[in-house]
Amino acid sequence: MKKQQFILTGAGILLIASLLIFGTTVTKKEESPISGVEKPLSPKFNFTTYLQSAKQKLPVAQQTYLDNLENGVKRGDVKEQQIKAYNQLGIFWKDSAHEHDLYNYYIAEAAKLVNSEKNLTFAAQLILKDLRNEEDIAKRGWKAEQAIELFEKSIELNPSNDSLKVGLGSCYIFGKGMVGDAQETMKGIQQLLQVVKRDSFNMQAQLVLGIGGVISTQYEKAVDRLQIVVKNEPSNIEAISWLADAYAGKGDKSNALKWYEISKRMINNPAYSKEVDDRIKMLK
Repeated sequence: MKKQQFILTGAGILLIASLLIFGTTVTKKEESPISGVEKPLSPKFNFTTYLQSAKQKLPVAQQTYLDNLENGVKRGDVKEQQIKAYNQLGIFWKDSAHEHDLYNYYIAEAAKLVNSEKNLTFAAQLILKDLRNEEDIAKRGWKAEQAIELFEKSIELNPSNDSLKVGLGSCYIFGKGMVGDAQETMKGIQQLLQVVKRDSFNMQAQLVLGIGGVISTQYEKAVDRLQIVVKNEPSNIEAISWLADAYAGKGDKSNALKWYEISKRMINNPAYSKEVDDRIKMLK
């Protein structure tokens, strides 16, 4: 029970410092689910409401421009016209309105119509990168659903591409799995296990399997996976941070302290160090 309390009250380390220093995507850790306790269903994200709210903040001229583009999609009989309109909508939301989530959405819609592995994978990776750091639970679930659909379509075109399967498994784990849906976590783990059975040196698959182990409170398995990553990629700060949490979860204080301190030295950022120190105090 003490192990679960530690993970729950700590809610994981937010690797903001790593994101700032390295410019890479690092997952924000949510509360780990308690074994045997059913979590409430994630709230549903209402895209229509979100879109209308974003449009209402725009000047009238821009609203009219968007209405024309959207009507062009509805009226367009030629697929190329619809693809063009979706891309134009995406570019507008990115460059003029600075609404990155809507840019991703319309790029994804265009990719579905193009239906090429390249376009589908590009859109899927965009959304996966965003959902890993999404704080809104409803929006996280929505993003995960979008990315899953895109990865699945891409896998249909190239069933032997392990990178796509790692991406798909990551969507389940970093999406609804991260906020307590154990079934989604297990879906992701099963996808990733298929990859590592063929290629045990796929470090991204091993990393996400380790993270999935922490989320599902399978700490022994998580440690095994994350140790593989750290051995092969000793500078992988995300693996090191999750490894510390895995050891903390299983009650191995000495190893947890060891890896927390290593992560502090590697990041060398006051904000990050303070957050780690708070974790260490809870551990003691």
